[in-house]
Amino acid sequence: MALPPSLRTSITPPELELVASEQLVEIVPLVSMERTAFISGAYGPLRPPTKCKVPLWMASNLKLKKKCHIVPPVWLNTDFLQERLTEETTSPSFSEMPFRFAELAKTLLDVAPDDLQNPERIRSLLKDIREARQAKSREGLAKLDHNELLLNNLCAMEINEIRPFFVRGMDVLTKLTREPGQDAMDQT
Repeated sequence: MALPPSLRTSITPPELELVASEQLVEIVPLVSMERTAFISGAYGPLRPPTKCKVPLWMASNLKLKKKCHIVPPVWLNTDFLQERLTEETTSPSFSEMPFRFAELAKTLLDVAPDDLQNPERIRSLLKDIREARQAKSREGLAKLDHNELLLNNLCAMEINEIRPFFVRGMDVLTKLTREPGQDAMDQT
């Protein structure tokens, strides 16, 4: 969602992708490598064709150097995404998706489209899911209630997008629902 500069107080999408790059993904190495220690932990050993789990940043780096294939997460396929899209368009609640699905999917589609089955269809389904979820978010914000807010199954990117609107909206609602004279007590 493109926001005006005055509302860009949240983390940027590239920053969210950086945070998501710590997620572990499965790879099939094409080269052997001993266990290697990094600041975030030790990974390996890599022995082809044995699968192993490494952080997304490491998998991306190895993939760009043609030293591994990335095994897509179980949810990153057309059947699963089509089911979620159907849920999103027929149910008033958000469908259950991994918390960092948007960031992981973007990275894997950018770095390893050849490791995915039908990447263009996956990209299209993700776009449709995202648009359906954004519509629900906008609808939910329009019905904002000061007493209760329930938005289950939002992902990190979606929370980040609505945070500025939500904070301002709750601030206005708080001011509107205060008892007369309560402002004077708050200042003391």
